Amino acid sequence: MRLLITGGAGFIGSALIRQLLSETDYQVANVDKLTYAGNLESLATIEDSPNYQFIHADICDSKLMDKAFAAFQPTVVMHLAAESHVDRSIDGPGEFIQTNLVGTYTLLEAARKYWLTLDSVASEAFRFHHISTDEVFGSLGETGLFTEDMPYEPNSPYSASKAGSDHLVRAWHHTYGLPTLMTNCSNNYGPYQFPEKLLPLMISNAQVGKTLPIYGKGDNIRDWLYVDDHARALRLVLETGVIGECYNIGGFNEHTNLDVVQQLCNILDELLPDSSHVPHKNLIEFVTDRPGHDQRYAIDATKIERELGWRPVETFETGLKKTVQWYLNNTTWCQRVLDGSYQQERLGLKESQL
Repeated sequence: MRLLITGGAGFIGSALIRQLLSETDYQVANVDKLTYAGNLESLATIEDSPNYQFIHADICDSKLMDKAFAAFQPTVVMHLAAESHVDRSIDGPGEFIQTNLVGTYTLLEAARKYWLTLDSVASEAFRFHHISTDEVFGSLGETGLFTEDMPYEPNSPYSASKAGSDHLVRAWHHTYGLPTLMTNCSNNYGPYQFPEKLLPLMISNAQVGKTLPIYGKGDNIRDWLYVDDHARALRLVLETGVIGECYNIGGFNEHTNLDVVQQLCNILDELLPDSSHVPHKNLIEFVTDRPGHDQRYAIDATKIERELGWRPVETFETGLKKTVQWYLNNTTWCQRVLDGSYQQERLGLKESQL
């Protein structure tokens, strides 16, 4: 199988590629623009694989996308490229509209044109797998879960742009017959995550004694999904999912933000007993909430469990400890992300010339 993966230098994309190249013989082409959150150092362990190539390109560039399809001849597209941080979408929504909406449209068109050139066998095998978020469904009350057939009610520029991209994928399937798959996931966490996200930010701050800022009262609830579990689910949907279907992927791990940070502090106390910042929970500070902060997200992942047999391997406790330990063991990676030094390098990867 030949997989063209967009956004493969990002957090989830790089986890997916590392897993694919270590556990399968698939051929992978990674298309990434390398914005601030795209980090080729996250792919250092597989950069010399003969089954891997990197294509430095923007998914909004239709000519480059057409060339990428023609050159690589993919069996499957896995579309993960997206602007994804809610706070950034509030300050600058334009980039989110451009990448998440215009970029998805451009990629869909490139995929459709390529798909129409395939013979009957290759056409039957082709898939366009769109990876999205639970935030498109809006906010839940104290009870209930997001199911695949719930109406969309996005509340941030980020979630609105992702909701729009989901609708485009559905439209290209129903209007043009493009064989699509869609997944909506809950909050991912794990190694190699960009430090503006909650867990790596808290770990980084705690190590040097900075405050641990928690929005509002810290009572916002998220369902936490370990990134390697998510990657396994994506592979399963790709290999066995039904064309035109959507699958929710969740961790069955609901926690308030305050609870998450407190658990993280306890792990840091255990792993860094000689730190002058023990107990780390004393660094917690409540700050002004962000605008439109959704109260609760919770995924109903029974469809993918029932129909495809997937459940997460990691509990939140085991996944969180692995995550904290990874960041403590990889301070050089974290520092290079924070100071931006990796962004000017290509690290010797086999970059395709389009």
